[in-house]
Amino acid sequence: MTQKQHEHSNKPVVSTEGMRKLEEKLQYLTTIRRAEVAEMISVARGFGDLSENAEYDEAKNEQSRLEAQIIEIENTIRTAIIIDESKVSTDRVNIGTTVRILDKETKDEEEYTIVGARESDPMSNRISNESPLGAALLGKKKGQVVKVNVPVGIIEVKIIDIHR
Repeated sequence: MTQKQHEHSNKPVVSTEGMRKLEEKLQYLTTIRRAEVAEMISVARGFGDLSENAEYDEAKNEQSRLEAQIIEIENTIRTAIIIDESKVSTDRVNIGTTVRILDKETKDEEEYTIVGARESDPMSNRISNESPLGAALLGKKKGQVVKVNVPVGIIEVKIIDIHR
């Protein structure tokens, strides 16, 4: 799938590692977590009158949140576009590439891995292809200067290197 196809697709994008983590999380939620929530509901039922039972209400709310989370993960797994990082070209910034940039004003260098929104972790320098910086860098080549609209204004960054 080309970069242009990614831009027009509203399907979630995940790496092979990200898909593995989603499947593990789904397994945990549908087995262990469902059993824990069922136990919470059972215990709360034992507290008597359900109309005035805050523990029961909270347990039922937790069950609703859990089931919604399970449905969301199942939908992501079913519809996701899986990016095989080992096949991603490094001639342009793309999902699965790591890009080293230079902030033209501060002269700071940073390195970011571009990932799908489900896998973003800014604290680990894994930024979403949908974030302002990630979206601005997509499709650009080494040596290009890119203007990025960020909350503090517009910054200019130069792409120093692109690798996997």
